[in-house]
Amino acid sequence: MPKKGKKAKIPLSDEDQLLLFQQKLLAEEEAAKKKERLLTQFLKDKLAKEEHNSALNLNKINTQWRTVLREVKTRELHKDIEILSQTFERVVDCKDSVIKSLAKDLTEAEEQYAHALRSHLHNIDQLLTLQRRRLSLLEESYNMELDVLTKEFETERKTITDQHEKEIRYLQDVFMAMEQNYVDSEYESKLEFQSMWDDLKNKNLEEKHFLRLQLENIVEDLWRRFQDALKNYTDATEDRKIAFETLKVKDEKSSKEIEMQMKKIQKLQEAIGILKGKIIAHSRESEWQNQCIRNDKELVHVQLRKLKAQRTQARGVSQENLVKLTLESNATLKDLKKVVEKGEKILKLAEICRKFETEEEKVLPFYSSVLTPMEQEEVERQNQEDLTEELAKVMANYSGMENFWKRYNKVKLEVLSLQHRRVQLLEISGKLREMLKQYLDGISVSDEVLSQLNPLFIVNHRSNLPQLSAPAQSAQSAQSGDRGPPTTYNIIEAAHIVSHTL
Repeated sequence: MPKKGKKAKIPLSDEDQLLLFQQKLLAEEEAAKKKERLLTQFLKDKLAKEEHNSALNLNKINTQWRTVLREVKTRELHKDIEILSQTFERVVDCKDSVIKSLAKDLTEAEEQYAHALRSHLHNIDQLLTLQRRRLSLLEESYNMELDVLTKEFETERKTITDQHEKEIRYLQDVFMAMEQNYVDSEYESKLEFQSMWDDLKNKNLEEKHFLRLQLENIVEDLWRRFQDALKNYTDATEDRKIAFETLKVKDEKSSKEIEMQMKKIQKLQEAIGILKGKIIAHSRESEWQNQCIRNDKELVHVQLRKLKAQRTQARGVSQENLVKLTLESNATLKDLKKVVEKGEKILKLAEICRKFETEEEKVLPFYSSVLTPMEQEEVERQNQEDLTEELAKVMANYSGMENFWKRYNKVKLEVLSLQHRRVQLLEISGKLREMLKQYLDGISVSDEVLSQLNPLFIVNHRSNLPQLSAPAQSAQSAQSGDRGPPTTYNIIEAAHIVSHTL
């Protein structure tokens, strides 16, 4: 077989060279991608292994830390229980001494209350006796004034009735005298009338006789004629004439009687008018006197009504005062019952609190003043300047409560100090909890830790802390002046660097 000769290298064209170069690039890219996939897979396996190991280590640390904390907490609790038992015993002893002192003060207060109640009841009895005496004196004075007024009224009434009777007798005497005068005047007038009538009768007879003489001649002439006519007339009117004569006589008699009666009536009317005037005058005087008496009587009645109203008003006022006194006494009894109940409650609380007193409080239940004598004198002088009389009296009444207020203020200060200490301990506990949480967050990996800023957590050479760009850093450094931002140091594990380089 003939030997095959070597093939001569054929020069490649540009296109072939470009294709060859592209093939080489693709092969290199595939190799790089394969290497990167292997590296990422290795990193994922390493990260999973690290997470598993960190979880195991964290569980171990937590269990060991819990045991240590339990032991420390048990020791602290034992110590606290011992301290609390000791303080409880001291507080109970102190409270017992306080209860005893309060019981003593309460007995003294009850004795003072009983004494005050006895004095108050004694004062009330004295006031009631004084009121009764005052009422009896007022009643006696009222009865005396009433007797005096009744006596004066009876005497005035008797004088008025006597005067009235005297005036009536006087008027009766006047009336009788007037009647007698009237009878006498009537008799005298009758005599005068009779004399005048006789004179007129005689005069008329004389004139009649003279006229008769003058007229006899005429009458004789006429008489004849008249006799003739008369005969004729009498014959015709004889009966009528007789009747006329009788009636004429009656008429003359009646006219005379009427004149006499008219004169009597006129005189009587005049006398009656005079008597009526006198009676009217006397009646006016008597009415005026009666009116005066009525006015005096009205004044007496008004004064009597006023006195009765004053008496009823005084009775009403005394009744209201008595009602008010009873209501106030009932209110005071209720208040005193409340005070007794409050005292019993205080005694019960004192018995309960006696168990919590300390030995020091049992021995010295009342703390001494921390002020110097000069400061004490200055405080007393300022208190005396600020105090008024009423406030000083009230403070004097409550001077027995000074020791109680000392104890109360001491307990109040202890409570405030314990509250302040509790706040401080809570702040310390919060700080310790915060530090423990930061420590646990630094050694563990969880969603909460990943969501927060953590400079120890680095992935792909990057941390989750925000980093400023170069222009921003320069601007921030220019704004802040010499003070630059705090430098952050990224810590990368050597295992990651080795695996990356390999």
